[in-house]
Amino acid sequence: MTEQKDTSIITQTAQEAIRNNRQPGQARQLILWFGALLVGAILGWWGFAPLNHLFDFIAAIFTRLFQFIAVPTIALAVITTLSALGAKKDTGRIFAHALTYTLLTTISAAAIGLVLYLWIAPGNLPADIIGAGTADVPVQKLGSLSYYDHFLSVIPNNLLQPFLSGNVLSVMLIAAAVGLALAFMPKTENRAVLLKGILGLQELLFTLIRALLRALPVGILAFAAQLSAQIESGVIVGSLGKYVAVVLGGNAIQFFIVLPIFLLLRGLNPIHVFRQMFPAIAVALFTKSSAGTLPVTLASAENNLKVNPRVSRFVLPICTTINMNGCAAFILVTSLFVMQNAGFELTLGTMLIWLFVAVLAAIGNAGVPMGCYFLTLSLMASLGAPLGIMGVILPIYTVIDMIETAENVWSDASVCAMTDHDLKGKLDDAAKPALS
Repeated sequence: MTEQKDTSIITQTAQEAIRNNRQPGQARQLILWFGALLVGAILGWWGFAPLNHLFDFIAAIFTRLFQFIAVPTIALAVITTLSALGAKKDTGRIFAHALTYTLLTTISAAAIGLVLYLWIAPGNLPADIIGAGTADVPVQKLGSLSYYDHFLSVIPNNLLQPFLSGNVLSVMLIAAAVGLALAFMPKTENRAVLLKGILGLQELLFTLIRALLRALPVGILAFAAQLSAQIESGVIVGSLGKYVAVVLGGNAIQFFIVLPIFLLLRGLNPIHVFRQMFPAIAVALFTKSSAGTLPVTLASAENNLKVNPRVSRFVLPICTTINMNGCAAFILVTSLFVMQNAGFELTLGTMLIWLFVAVLAAIGNAGVPMGCYFLTLSLMASLGAPLGIMGVILPIYTVIDMIETAENVWSDASVCAMTDHDLKGKLDDAAKPALS
């Protein structure tokens, strides 16, 4: 009798779990997103100017909304997670897994770029093309592009300025400090009230994110039409041949082969993970900002992929700033290409050194549009390399930036999924933050 009762309880529990994880509208949502991509591309290619102006307006609205919600999402996610985990061993476990997978995926992305560079072997550009490209280099940025200045800008000297300027790394630093301070504060009534208010703000923020996700197909339609119109009108034309093949080929290999292999090795189905995280990857493709995409990445991870919120709200904000697969490959390949054209001797040892320079530079890069471009520009300027090539690359960087950002967010999702899988059942349930 007892065995039958236990079997009945197990069956009920299993059925309840199946019901909770069944999402009948998910397939319909996926079709809607892909449909928006296709329709937007067709309408943008049509070239009807008033319609394209409307799409530009809608795309600008969605970009602003993502930017508006991204910074507080990062701050609140880190604060609430660290305040709950504090100095417990769970914090170290989650961070160790996230950092390990971040380093492995980023190094592999840069290594693939190096192998392709050696195999395809891009040649030097004619001097007149490099000279013509010099006029397009945004030299006005060079005064603030010192790599030391880049790291110094992370240290905040004002509580509000990082939030107002969207300095993601500074916001992360402030949020981590506040979260740890809350964890170590005496358990007084004031702390409880403060924490309750912060958790309430986070619930409000996730409600806004859910509302934004409902309107997401309209944004995808506008973004797709905007890109299609740019391609059709010739704004994004031409290529640097073998160099572009190296950059985009490396991104494709990392996206479709390497990251799925990482997931398979950890016992995860990459197709399933990709389908659940598709909204975030699509938004990243068009916004060109992994930080701006974070609200959608968090919502997709928790609502679709069913990742433990303590993992997602700790791993994803961190990955947004340090897990830059596409950026590492771009910095390495572009630096080698520029130095080669400048006459620098590129031995295998030099290339390997630059591989690790690219990885470290990518980790320190902010997840904002064109962040990798300006970071590479600063590195090349510090070497005294001719910057005309950066001007030649600039017209096609829009497409490169889109693909890189999508790859970065796909890598963030993979790191989060693997960390959650590794730690499933091993985290202290008492430290679980309130779900939105």
